[in-house]
Amino acid sequence: MKRTLLGLAAAAIAGLAVTVPATLMAGPASAGGDFGPDTCQEGYVWREARSGDVVCVTPATRTQTKADNAARASRWTSGPFGPHTCVNGYVWREAFAGDDVCVTPAVRGQAKADNAKAADRRVSARLWISRYTVPPVDNGDGTATSTSVDDIPRLKLNGDHYNVGQVRLYIRFNTGRLYWSGTVSASAHSGYAGGSFGKKTGVFDCSGGGKAANAYAQAQDVVSGRWSPRLPVRVGCAVL
Repeated sequence: MKRTLLGLAAAAIAGLAVTVPATLMAGPASAGGDFGPDTCQEGYVWREARSGDVVCVTPATRTQTKADNAARASRWTSGPFGPHTCVNGYVWREAFAGDDVCVTPAVRGQAKADNAKAADRRVSARLWISRYTVPPVDNGDGTATSTSVDDIPRLKLNGDHYNVGQVRLYIRFNTGRLYWSGTVSASAHSGYAGGSFGKKTGVFDCSGGGKAANAYAQAQDVVSGRWSPRLPVRVGCAVL
């Protein structure tokens, strides 16, 4: 029941040093709305162990955190670690650097685990582009059929850190005019945080020859309404 230097270092790495506007702190930051980069995935809310604590946890954990904060004075005693020495059976929570609220060892373990999962539980709406070509079609008789455009790269939109569920995808010209749109179902995949996806658009990549981007790709998480950053692309070239 002591705070070691190693424990402090771990808490400092895993903890938060985020200043959040008061307007954001007014709500739970669940997936029912867009609360900026700290929006939680569906089923999670901000822990709020202190002002600005936007680690995403279960509602039950936030309730426990609130109860532990309210009871902190009753669990302190003067002892070898100063006036905030924990009474027998309790340890410092260490949800962030300097967090000396006394909790059970199980609660401290939960705080550490939640800190480690913090980034994975946010709707960061990460989007990236890869390219693919269309392989020849196997005719089933030992022959294959291809077209003159099969070797031209096409755009594939990929993402993770979304809610599990529907994601809307768009490619728009820089003027705002829609060029292509589609939907995809984000789901859990090993190695990717939150809901993730990969969507072949069929749109030809026209970025060759050093030509500047004339459009952008963007994704929207339907549950939260949160948008990904815009990624520049070049589309609409003549293909023979």
